[in-house]
Amino acid sequence: MSDAALAEHKNKGWFTYENGILLLLGFTFGLIFFDRNAVGVLTPYIVEDLGLSNAQLGMLSSGLALAWAISAYAFSAWSDRKGSRKPFILLSIIVFSVCSASSGLAGSFGFLLLARVVMGLAEGPFLPICLSVMNEESSLHRRGMNAGLMQNVFAALLGTTLAPIMLTALAQQFDWRITFFLTGIPGLICGFLVWKFMREPTRHKDAASEEPSAIGEQEGHKVSAGALAMLKEHNIRICALIAIFLVSWFLVSLTFLFVFFTSYRGFTPEQTGGIMSVMGFSTMICGFLVPAWSDRIGRKPVMILFTFIGVVTPLAALYFDGPMWVMGLLLFIGWSASGSFALFMGVVPGETVSPKLAATSMGLVVCIGELVGGFASPWLAGVLADQNGLQATMYFTLICAFLSGITALFLKETAPSQVGKAAA
Repeated sequence: MSDAALAEHKNKGWFTYENGILLLLGFTFGLIFFDRNAVGVLTPYIVEDLGLSNAQLGMLSSGLALAWAISAYAFSAWSDRKGSRKPFILLSIIVFSVCSASSGLAGSFGFLLLARVVMGLAEGPFLPICLSVMNEESSLHRRGMNAGLMQNVFAALLGTTLAPIMLTALAQQFDWRITFFLTGIPGLICGFLVWKFMREPTRHKDAASEEPSAIGEQEGHKVSAGALAMLKEHNIRICALIAIFLVSWFLVSLTFLFVFFTSYRGFTPEQTGGIMSVMGFSTMICGFLVPAWSDRIGRKPVMILFTFIGVVTPLAALYFDGPMWVMGLLLFIGWSASGSFALFMGVVPGETVSPKLAATSMGLVVCIGELVGGFASPWLAGVLADQNGLQATMYFTLICAFLSGITALFLKETAPSQVGKAAA
């Protein structure tokens, strides 16, 4: 390790490059998630202004999810082949910011759909490439926690907690279009900061504690960059299956929980908003505590526990009839399963393959999860609800959470702390 890198490693203060790039990339992903949720929050205003049907409204979400899925893998793999991260992250931020602002210019459904699809193409690779950066820039004992902070905490703060409040207030005070302009401006500022301060990862190892080799390499074979070849790797295949189940659980819950509580359970909108607000706080808190715990005791036991915990959310929604504060507590506990997203989407795939293929592995898992969970599952759950009632959506998420827990049982441990013990 160079003298400069060693000096930085020894710097245990707050003002380190590791913390700075974590804050910058995490806040930027929060803006992306803020914008992705914007159409859902602004639905009444957009439908009234553009005269959209329910089918067209669904196409806006599905189109973005499909573009997100395809670009997540394609551009992440390209980033690995080029051996660079910064140009892809910078381009993603700039295109996302421009497309966000252009969404506010939409005068027709076709224009708005095109803007959202192009924006999905720009946003898709941001998360896997940034997670690969954090995998390489993080201290070994903070890798899981940093991934959780970057992916979950800022997204929950900006996209789940603040977005409904800010977007609704801006739309009522001014116009729904201005909200997209205001999202694009901070995005461009973040892009400038990335261009100014971000460096290409050096892929150096911790001098005090050598990191164990990637799991695939330990087993005596090289993992290929091709999608089909990479899916032959055990942990990549398991993480992709978990992504299918948990992304479906996550997005179907967000899509149908509010209407389930108000239309099926008979709760008032105020009661529903109150008990569901705790879900954002759950992601903010558990989004980094869960991955941080995996740094200490291992990825596998934490993944097993918190994927199974996801069944609490639909079970409480379906069957609990007690006080509202207890319902909120149960939703907080059940939604802690979202803290595992950073593990199966980023940390475990990145620890399974060589750092040179980390973005590809993460992008592939995100791609598969988005194709099924983001594009197909909400539509399928809606069809089931039309045929069998809204309770079918909760049974759908219950099955998804349970299957994700079963799948997590087959993970191979990748945490450096645990792999090092096994090697010793």
